[in-house]
Amino acid sequence: MRKFSFHPCGNYRENYEQELSIFETDFGRVCLLVFLALFIFIAPFVVSTYTLYILNIIGIAAIAAVGLNILVGYTGQISLGHGAFFGVGAYAAAILATRLDISFLLAIPMAGIITAGVGMIFGLPSGRLKGLYLTIATLAGQFIIEYVLIQWESLTRGTLGIILPTPKILQWDIADDRAFFFLIFASLILTTWFAVNIMRSKFGRAFIAIRDNDRAAEGMGIPIFKYKLLSFGISSFYAGFAGALWAYYMVSITTEPFNLGLSVEFIAMVIIGGMGNIPGAVFGATFITLLNEFLRHLTVMLMNVDFVISLGLNIAPLKEFVFGLAIVLFILFEPKGLAELWRIIRSSFRLWPFSY
Repeated sequence: MRKFSFHPCGNYRENYEQELSIFETDFGRVCLLVFLALFIFIAPFVVSTYTLYILNIIGIAAIAAVGLNILVGYTGQISLGHGAFFGVGAYAAAILATRLDISFLLAIPMAGIITAGVGMIFGLPSGRLKGLYLTIATLAGQFIIEYVLIQWESLTRGTLGIILPTPKILQWDIADDRAFFFLIFASLILTTWFAVNIMRSKFGRAFIAIRDNDRAAEGMGIPIFKYKLLSFGISSFYAGFAGALWAYYMVSITTEPFNLGLSVEFIAMVIIGGMGNIPGAVFGATFITLLNEFLRHLTVMLMNVDFVISLGLNIAPLKEFVFGLAIVLFILFEPKGLAELWRIIRSSFRLWPFSY
């Protein structure tokens, strides 16, 4: 009698442990580890100082974007105050370091915790508001925090800003771009790993249930207000943590960067990267940071072109125009963002040379 062997043609899961696994195969796990090893231990020694600076900004922005994705992408709560929370973290770290002489290893997570508390205060309206009304409430929080950072001069020094001390680990000064690269990307890996595991827990499942249908989630016994508030706290912690890293990296901080425009940039990172997708937040942060740098160089170049000058065109709003256009195009043509494009590319390689 002839025996036949059958081979699986898909991913079949037989228990909850397989369902909760981060990687579908060991090959994916090995590829990620090899990429991270090559990137972290080779890139800082071969790229230019400017490229290293851009990579560091991407890493900081990615941490904040991952936190916002937990709130917007997974819980379905809109926030236009993420840029302000980023500023709260920056100022909290600066004040802890300069006024209380706290080590940066403690100042950064403490800044995140302080920001989480502030974020949960401004997340209180989520218990009664949703949609446009919640968006307006978080927008009000953005303006309130901006006002406090500028006007509370005895604490924040207002427009004068604060200069932070050089961070140290034992006798090692973290003073150059390369040293900050290791610190920033170690933090990004840790916070991303934490976010992925949150989504695999009962908290993550509750967030997704609230996003999909909050009334049904409440009917199943999920205390939606508690989980909404927790989501605001986690998202704000990420923003504050990233803001504290940014403050140490920039050495001196002022209130100007933490405006509504920064909050819109974080929203764009989530939308373009892919809502409800942790790697998508990293993709979105990379895309927006590189787009900002490209538009900055393009604006400077066009302002010195005689033809453009003769037409009398105002080049200054070019950044905002292209920025908004990118968001609209992604919403129209690829609403699932760069994460979906990456999934399609991976599937194409997996199925090559067969089209099906």
